[in-house]
Amino acid sequence: MTDRPDKPRVLIFSLRNIFGKALNRGPHYEFEDIICDIDSVDLIAPTLDPASRRAALATRLAYHAPLALNPGLSMPPVQGSYDLLFTICSFPQDLLMFNAVDHLRDRCKTSVCLLDELWARDIHKHRHFLPILAKFDIVLQYHSQTVQPLSELIGPRCRYFAPGVDAALFCPYPDPPARPIDVYSMGRRPEAVHQKLVAMARDSGLFYLHDTISGSQAIDTREHRAQVANLAKRSRYFLVNPGKFDRPEETGNQVEFGYRYFEGAASGAIMLGERPKNEVFPDLFDWPDAVIDLPHQSSEVDRLISELDRDPERQDRIRRTGIAQSLMRHDWAYRWEAILCAAGGLQPMPGLAARKHRLKTLADMTMADGAPVWREKRQRGRAGI
Repeated sequence: MTDRPDKPRVLIFSLRNIFGKALNRGPHYEFEDIICDIDSVDLIAPTLDPASRRAALATRLAYHAPLALNPGLSMPPVQGSYDLLFTICSFPQDLLMFNAVDHLRDRCKTSVCLLDELWARDIHKHRHFLPILAKFDIVLQYHSQTVQPLSELIGPRCRYFAPGVDAALFCPYPDPPARPIDVYSMGRRPEAVHQKLVAMARDSGLFYLHDTISGSQAIDTREHRAQVANLAKRSRYFLVNPGKFDRPEETGNQVEFGYRYFEGAASGAIMLGERPKNEVFPDLFDWPDAVIDLPHQSSEVDRLISELDRDPERQDRIRRTGIAQSLMRHDWAYRWEAILCAAGGLQPMPGLAARKHRLKTLADMTMADGAPVWREKRQRGRAGI
């Protein structure tokens, strides 16, 4: 007996062949891949002629006038009909790609667009891109404080949608490894905290893993995501901060958060940083010690780590709880289930139930009394903390 219908019911319009190596888009492709694994999907991924300048020209023109120019997409025609169309856009400019495909929306009963980054202060700047959102029945937005002003422009189709993570990939169970990395920091970092950690690495043997080159391209996004997961679940502490916390001039002091919090929790690393002060974060990370408060201008990260290291039972509780909460609440499977419900109550496929069963098995293993003890004593001694 097959778990899937003969004809795919979901059409994913993916930008992976256009922006495939961009680091910030890796979680998008991770989500798409999981949907393909747990549902019945046709994924289409158009390309752009790398020698053409049409995409850059179309984008520049769209900032100044209503959209007209095709950015130069190359894509075979889509055949058949679908229950659901789904696409993920990092930025409003990405909507140009979707707009260039004729009649794609007409082949689907319901359409959903997930828009990753749009700050409320930039809505006017992107005003000529945003009418494309009228082609979608549902517009999902990662930035909670952008939902209301965007809804005022495009109507009540816009709603908040929380980021997620491949919780199974980031989970250290069933065989939790040692955590030789004392502190792991990816991407933006608070300068005061960073300098203190650099000094600790120099003076006391702390293993502080952080970016030393600036770049936004991955050789292979799947390999990059696997590498991030492997590093995170081998890290004792994990730095987190709200999105663009160091660029208030870009955010207009809007406080939002992205994937880092989900990745840190799912890996069992103890998150050090700032709890985003917005209305949705407390509901998503509502367990004790989900984030250990460390203001981005603080230079007392050494004191905080020393305090936590004196309480191994608290550390163990933090790790296990974060992993289990992620497995039971924040995996992409639950995000897809929410989309199916919003899109007219489409019934989940058996693949989703199978994934949820696997996640629950890992969560039960994580919280079991006989679960392996985290191996950290050697690392604490070596770091001299």
